[in-house]
Amino acid sequence: MTLSYRDATPDDLPAIVAIYNSTVPSREVTADLEPVSIDSRRAWFDAHGPERRPLWVVEEGARVIAWLSFSDFYGRPAYGRTAEVSIYLDESARGKGLGKTLLKAALEAAPGLSIDTVLGFVFGHNEPSLRLFHGFGFADWGVLPRVAVLDGIERDLVILGRRLAA
Repeated sequence: MTLSYRDATPDDLPAIVAIYNSTVPSREVTADLEPVSIDSRRAWFDAHGPERRPLWVVEEGARVIAWLSFSDFYGRPAYGRTAEVSIYLDESARGKGLGKTLLKAALEAAPGLSIDTVLGFVFGHNEPSLRLFHGFGFADWGVLPRVAVLDGIERDLVILGRRLAA
């Protein structure tokens, strides 16, 4: 798959939120239990920028079908060279290799963003995402057992990590 992505603009926020909200019912991808509003995501959006913590969108025609974000880990300066990567795909784009293409691009871009360590936070029952990260050499760096409750079921959170610099 040929990837064409660009930095997100404020006009993309409704599509980004719609894709995010489309994952809520699955109870596999996000710990939100109800859809979020566009307004509730503005501060998150504003925390991203192309120089340090990009937020990319992928378009098919004029429609956003996926997004990827680099986010600060733990919000303290000493962790500045570590970033969490999140990937969200529109339902129509799932299962077609786009997640692999985006994660590959993120890992290639990370050194230029002064990122040495990339993290992923994935529910333990989200097998497709675990396979994706493991396929790119991420290791399980930690498991937070039963920290989320989704529809009355306690779920683990797996912290996946990959060191890019020696």
